[in-house]
Amino acid sequence: MAKKPKQAAGTPAIVALTAAAVPFTTHAYEHDPSHPSYGEEAAQALGIPPARIFKTLVADVDGTLTVAVVPVSGSLDLKALATAVGGKRASMADPAAAERTTGYVRGGISPLGQRKRLRTVLDASAAAHATVCVSAGRRGLEVELAPSDLATLTAAVLAPVARP
Repeated sequence: MAKKPKQAAGTPAIVALTAAAVPFTTHAYEHDPSHPSYGEEAAQALGIPPARIFKTLVADVDGTLTVAVVPVSGSLDLKALATAVGGKRASMADPAAAERTTGYVRGGISPLGQRKRLRTVLDASAAAHATVCVSAGRRGLEVELAPSDLATLTAAVLAPVARP
């Protein structure tokens, strides 16, 4: 009896999406380590408008790590993020703490399938799109899904936390 070929394991984000039976599409591209912006690189490589590619940022809000998912065409408004989760002060998290807590490397942090589920805020602009792309858990791999599915799977609060 012939053995089935061994399939490559997906990233934790893809495993979480598959387990949840949520429709999604993966998009792979050749990551250039010299590119100055992971998100802009993904938008250019995939030919998807930067307003539909969302970056996953980890911030510290009053001592608690919090994920913000914002379009790569904008930047994170830390004050708005703090307000969205009922906090007073937010700052960007230490990159090593973000990697250790999420289980992903910088530039490949996904809001899905994190080692420790962090509270998440999805920028309200996501609701204007039928689908958005976020990191699938490694540099050079994006996952496209409905923003409502992303919000449900991450238990995200939708709030205006990005600025142009």
